[in-house]
Amino acid sequence: MSRMTANLLLLLTAFIWGTAFVAQKLAFVGADGTAQLHNGVGPLTFTGTRFLIGALVVAPFAWREARQQGGSFSVGDWLGFAVCGLALFAGSYAQQVGIILTTVSNAGFLTALYVPIVPVLALLVFKKRPYWVVWPAAACTAFGAFLLNNASLTAFGTGDLWVLVGALFWGCHVTVVGIVAARTQSPLRLAVSQFALAGVLGIVSGAIIEAPTLAAFQASTFELAYTGLLSVGVAFTLQVVGQSHTHPAAAAIILSSEMLFAAIAAAIVLGERMNGLQISGAALILGGIMAVEVMPLLMRRLKPL
Repeated sequence: MSRMTANLLLLLTAFIWGTAFVAQKLAFVGADGTAQLHNGVGPLTFTGTRFLIGALVVAPFAWREARQQGGSFSVGDWLGFAVCGLALFAGSYAQQVGIILTTVSNAGFLTALYVPIVPVLALLVFKKRPYWVVWPAAACTAFGAFLLNNASLTAFGTGDLWVLVGALFWGCHVTVVGIVAARTQSPLRLAVSQFALAGVLGIVSGAIIEAPTLAAFQASTFELAYTGLLSVGVAFTLQVVGQSHTHPAAAAIILSSEMLFAAIAAAIVLGERMNGLQISGAALILGGIMAVEVMPLLMRRLKPL
């Protein structure tokens, strides 16, 4: 596969992930047009169901991977899979609640803050010093989030805080997945394991707390199918394939475009609009993310032999 084809697959992945924000929002819009935390299917149940659907989609590919690689995993490997699943569930649930309570545009851009969070976590947890550009990029993205909320702390609502908590868990998830995937060399079995755990956690806790009905599931069929089949199942598989044929920095930049697709989809489907101040904030966040990924690569290329 050529790098161009791989990059196009990653762009399609970003498109699916970005537009999925709208589907996640629509699942909780009531008959009166307002978003509700419990619109028949609650956020726990919705999160669990879509990850179980995603696990079913990826399962045949994971089975094929298992047949090709053979062998078994150690207790430490399974523990790593479990940590990935817990972080995935926590990040997805927090993001889902945030999407319900804030705009899709805000949720898309604030979620992307996980990119500069990852090297910070690597420093704090694994004592790996990040590249110097991380610190100005983190400040840039933080100020961008401030502008995204019209330069007012009072405008920073509960939904935005939920999304930021989700971004922190996404950063933890990305950090742990990188370690576990490198150790096991089984990305598809890792994927199906973490999807299954996140799905079970969501379904069980949702059944206890939210008590969803069959009618509620039927009313959310399209949103569950889109986010489960496409966002979790298909998009993750495309990501794995695409990233194996292109440079990691290029992959990260392309995948971060999901925030742009989220804003565009929100404008088309939900009629959301961003003013000049918010657009400036979004640009700062995107610039910070690109700096984290691009600057180390550029400096290595410019470094004299």
